Amino acid sequence: MEQRSYNQFCATARTLDIVGERWTLLLIRELLTGPKRFGDLQKSLRGLGTGLLSARLKQLERDGLAHKIMLPPPARTRAYALTEAGEELGPAVMALARWGMTWAMGERREGEAFHPGWAVLALRSCFVSEAAAGLQATYEFRVGSEVFHADIDDSSIETLHGPAQHPDVVIETTEDVLIDMAAGKGGFGEALRNCTAIATGDEALLSRLGVLFIWPTPQKRRP
Repeated sequence: MEQRSYNQFCATARTLDIVGERWTLLLIRELLTGPKRFGDLQKSLRGLGTGLLSARLKQLERDGLAHKIMLPPPARTRAYALTEAGEELGPAVMALARWGMTWAMGERREGEAFHPGWAVLALRSCFVSEAAAGLQATYEFRVGSEVFHADIDDSSIETLHGPAQHPDVVIETTEDVLIDMAAGKGGFGEALRNCTAIATGDEALLSRLGVLFIWPTPQKRRP
C-alpha cells in the first residue's frame, strides 16, 4: 500500500506523512498502554479489518514507531510494542484527547464502540499534577470485567491495565458511569457522592480523588 505524502519540507507535514493515515493514531493510542497482541488490537478497534490492521502495523514497523516483541511467560506469544519514537507521541495523543473531551465528545452516538479500558489513557489526560504534589498513592479501578490502576508519585502518574499489587484505594463502578464521564457529566468525585461508584481503602486518599482527576467542561465549537 503506497504511503501518501504532503510533499512539504515541514515538521508538521512530515509527522502527518507518518501518522496521518486513518487508524494509525488509534493504534498508537492502544500501544501507549503497553504491548498488545494482534487479536487484542483487533478486539479494541472494531471496524478495522484484518488486512488493513496488518498493513498499518507493518507501516508502523517500517516507520520505526513499533516493533514485534515476545511476551514473557505465561503468555509466550508475539505482540507489538512502541519504540522510543512511538512512545514520544504520547503527549501529542494526550493533547488530542484533552481537546476532544472539551470540544468533540458530547453524547455517545448510536453504534459507537466503547471500551472501559480506554479510561487508562483518559486518566492521564484528566490528571491534575499540581493536586498530587508530594502524594504517593495507588488507585485501582474496577469496571465490570475490566481492571486498571493509576500509580501516583509526586505529581507524576503511570496508568496501566490490570490490578495493582497493593492498591491504597479501590473504586468500583459501571461502564455507563464511565460513558457519562466521557460525555462531561461529572467525574469520580460526583459518582462517589451519588453512589454510582463505591470505594474502599484509605479515606484520606479517597477524599483527594475528586481533585486529582478532573474531566474538562465540554464546550461548543460554534459561537
